[in-house]
Amino acid sequence: MSDHHSSTSHTEGSACYCSCSCQNDATHDNQNTRMQYLPLLLSLLMLATGLLLDFWIRPAFFAGYVRLSWYILSYLPVSMPVLKSSWTLIRHKDFFNEFTLMAIATLGAFFIGEYPEAVAVMLFYSTGELFQDAAVNRARRNIKALLDLRPDKATVLRNGEATDVAPECVEPGEIIQVKAGEKVPLDGMLLSEKSSFNTAALTGESVPRTAYKGESVLAGMVNLDHVIQIRTEKAFADSSLARILDMVQNATSRKAKTELFIRKFAHIYTPIVFLLALLIVGVPALFTTDYVFNEWLYRGLVFLVISCPCALVISIPLSYFGGIGAASRKGILFKGANYLEMLTKINTVVFDKTGTLTRGVFKVREMVTANPAFPQLPAYAAALESFSNHPIAKAITEYAGAGPISELRIENVEEKPGYGITGEIDGHRVLAGNRKLMQLHQINYDKQLDNRAETTVILAVDQHYAGYILIADEVKEDAATAIKALKQAGITRTVMLSGDKAALVHEVASQLDIDEAHGDLLPEDKVKQIERLQSDPTRRIAFVGDGINDAPVLALSDIGIAMGGMGSDAAIEVADVVIQTDQPSKIATAIAIAKATRRIVIANILLAIGVKVGIMTLGAFGIATLWEAVFADVGVSLLAILNAVSILKRKF
Repeated sequence: MSDHHSSTSHTEGSACYCSCSCQNDATHDNQNTRMQYLPLLLSLLMLATGLLLDFWIRPAFFAGYVRLSWYILSYLPVSMPVLKSSWTLIRHKDFFNEFTLMAIATLGAFFIGEYPEAVAVMLFYSTGELFQDAAVNRARRNIKALLDLRPDKATVLRNGEATDVAPECVEPGEIIQVKAGEKVPLDGMLLSEKSSFNTAALTGESVPRTAYKGESVLAGMVNLDHVIQIRTEKAFADSSLARILDMVQNATSRKAKTELFIRKFAHIYTPIVFLLALLIVGVPALFTTDYVFNEWLYRGLVFLVISCPCALVISIPLSYFGGIGAASRKGILFKGANYLEMLTKINTVVFDKTGTLTRGVFKVREMVTANPAFPQLPAYAAALESFSNHPIAKAITEYAGAGPISELRIENVEEKPGYGITGEIDGHRVLAGNRKLMQLHQINYDKQLDNRAETTVILAVDQHYAGYILIADEVKEDAATAIKALKQAGITRTVMLSGDKAALVHEVASQLDIDEAHGDLLPEDKVKQIERLQSDPTRRIAFVGDGINDAPVLALSDIGIAMGGMGSDAAIEVADVVIQTDQPSKIATAIAIAKATRRIVIANILLAIGVKVGIMTLGAFGIATLWEAVFADVGVSLLAILNAVSILKRKF
C-alpha cells in the first residue's frame, strides 16, 4: 500500500474535512513477518545443534539435565504461543482443540524422554501455522486491493472554491471535481463533455470506458483524461463502490454447508481422538503381559499428532475464500460461500430479456402518428415518458426532444409496471404502453401491431388510438456465447421470461438458441413461471435479471443473479450473485469458478482424511514414529492450503 500525503482542508462551518495519516503499512507487515520467523529459526538452529551433538559428536557433557535443558530451550520459542492459546481456550472451557492436542503430545514426548521429537513436532506444527497464515493473507490480498480502492477524499465545489472533504460528507446534488488519475469518489452525472475511465474496481475489466456529458459515472472509476466535474446523485453509503465493498466484506460471513459441516465435525472429532488416544495407551495393559507404559504412550502421542484437524479446518474455508476472490477478479460478486456452493447444483437458468440478454440501450426506430387530429403526439409521448426511468421511456424522451415539453401542463401521471404510463397533458388523457394497457382501457388499436417483432409503444389520446412508436434494442455481443457456454457447463434447460410481446421474445430466443421463452408477462406472471419450474423437484433454478420488476423472482429462485452495471438497486439488493460487467457470459464463468472451488474442497477433504487415517493406523500399531506423524500432518496441511489458493492463479 502506498503512502498517503497528509493534508487537511476545510471550509468555514463545515464539520467534514479530509485527513490522511502518512504510514507505510507494507513495511510494518514485513517487520511483523520477520518477527514471526525469528522463533522458528532459533528453535530450528538449536534442534539441529542438539541432533548433531546427540547422534554425531556425542560429547560426554551432553547428557542428563544438560541435554534436557538444551531441548527445553529449543522448545520454548515455538511452543509458548501454542501453550498460551491452549491455556486461554481451556480457561473458556474449550478443552478439545488443536492447541491442547499439540501441547499434550509434545509434553508427553518430553515425559518419555523423546526430547528431539517433542521439539520437532512443535517446530513443524508452528511452521505449518505460519504457512497457513501466509496462504490466508495471499487469498485476502485480492479483496484487500479492492478495499484499498475506497476514495480517500472528494473535491467539492462550494461557494466557488474547491474543498477536499471526506466522501461521506458530500450531499447528493453537489458538484465535485475529479483530476486525471484520481478515483471518482461518488456516483453522479458527468457535467464535462466527456472523459475516459478505468472501471476495473467495479467490473474486473481494465478496458477504458468513455462517458459523455449527461451519462452516469460511478464511485471507484478512475478518471484517465483531464479535470472533470460531476453532479453527485447518491450519498457515499449508497454508491456502487460502497455496495460492492459491503458485499465482499460480508461474503465470508455466509458459510457454505460443507464449511459448516467441517466446523461441527472438528468439534466432535477432536474429543473422540483424545478418547481413542487414551484407549491406545490404557487398553493394552488389560490384555498384554509384557505391557510397557512408555511404548504405548508413544503410540498414543503419534496418534494425537497426526489426528490434528487443522488441514480441514483451515483449507476448507480458505478454498471458498479463494473462490470468492477469483470471482471478484472477474467482476463477479458472490454474497456468500453458500451461494458459491449452491451454484454448482444449478441445472436451469432463467433470463429476463431487456438489459440482461439485450443491451437495454433503446433507440426509437420509427414514430407514427395515425390520427391527424393529434399533431403534438411526439411531444405528448415525450412529456409523459419523461416521468419514467424505464430505458424505453428515456429513448422516447431523447428522440422527441425536451423543447416542447416545458410548455405543456402535465398532471396525474401514473406508471403501471408491465403495462405503461398514463397522464393528463393540457387537458387531454394520454396513454403510452403495450397492448395490455390498451385492452385495460378498452381502446381499439391497430391489431397488426401485435405481430410486429419490434418493441412497440402504442399511444392513445382521449380514448382514441393515436399512433405508435417502434423501439429497437440489440442483443448483447456475448449473449449467444453465454447460452452455448451454459449448455457446455451442464445446464440442461435455458428459459427466457419477458414483459415484451411474445413475437419479439420468441425471435430473440430463436436467435440465441434458448430452449423455452415466454412473453407478455407481468411481474406476477414471472413469479408463476418460476413456481411452475420449481414444481419439478429435480430443478435447481438460477434467475438472471436487472430490473426492479425482477426483484421478486430473483428472491424466489434458488440463486438470484443480478446485472450490476445497469441493474436497479432493488435487483442488486435481493440477488445472491452480482455480475458487475453486465455480460451474460460471466454466468458460465461464475459456474466454472464455483465448480472448481467445489472440486478443491472435495480433494482436500479426501486427501486430509485419507493420509490421517493411514498414519493413525500405523501409529496405533507402533509402525509410525512422531517424526513421520508430524511430517505427514504438516505436509497434508501445506498441500491442502496450496490446493486451496491455486484457484487464484487459474484462468476462467
